[in-house]
Amino acid sequence: DDLMEQVEFFVDSVSSYKADFVLFPEYFNAPLMAAFNKMGEAQSIRALAQYTEKIRDRFREFAISYNINIITGSMPLIKDDGALYNVGFLCRRDGSIDMYEKIHVTPDEKKYWGLSAGNSVQTFDTDCGRIGILICYDVEFPELSRLMANKGMQILFVPFMTDTQNAYTRVRVCAQARAIENECYVAIDFAFPYDGRRAEATPNTEMILVADVDLNQLNELHTYGSVRNLRDRRNDLYELRFKGAARQTEG
Repeated sequence: DDLMEQVEFFVDSVSSYKADFVLFPEYFNAPLMAAFNKMGEAQSIRALAQYTEKIRDRFREFAISYNINIITGSMPLIKDDGALYNVGFLCRRDGSIDMYEKIHVTPDEKKYWGLSAGNSVQTFDTDCGRIGILICYDVEFPELSRLMANKGMQILFVPFMTDTQNAYTRVRVCAQARAIENECYVAIDFAFPYDGRRAEATPNTEMILVADVDLNQLNELHTYGSVRNLRDRRNDLYELRFKGAARQTEG
């Protein structure tokens, strides 16, 4: 109840500006895990999932009563197959609900929480245009948003949760890239101080920039990185290939 009271405060505040959408972060309900601190990580995230449907229903009530479309961020959900997924809900102000899933779970989500990857890539019609929703890591894979753009997506929402500067930078920069590539608006849920640059020159200033790059660090990144985009691409779900006379060359 305390959590949903806080949620309602933000819904109320945003709706008072006559906004059409409000976006919540990935795992916004994570504070509720404090009640399960004595459990292991995999057990506590499953215990958290018991609240998901109740929270979804409260969001639906808020969407109707405050006349605003709500993107609920994300929450853990145990499906009928018994597997655990990272999902969220689009709660429209007309009372209808759609669910979206995280397609690429991070190595830690898989290792410590036992999360399974979703398989649904879709767009959603709203009273303010067609939207797409990608949860955190998914925005780092350009194929997904291109598939959505091909279906007429006009606004892309990206609920995310990061706890380091370089992770935030990846999400933010990739979100900007997706906006350019697909000629759409992209909204991320909050700002975080970021850096994540190897080196940077002063803009509009004549200067020399020297930086050392260690290619061995790339190999470590590909194997041990907190996220591994090349390895984690869902080749079982989509593919990228040359067609016709197009030919891939090296060098």
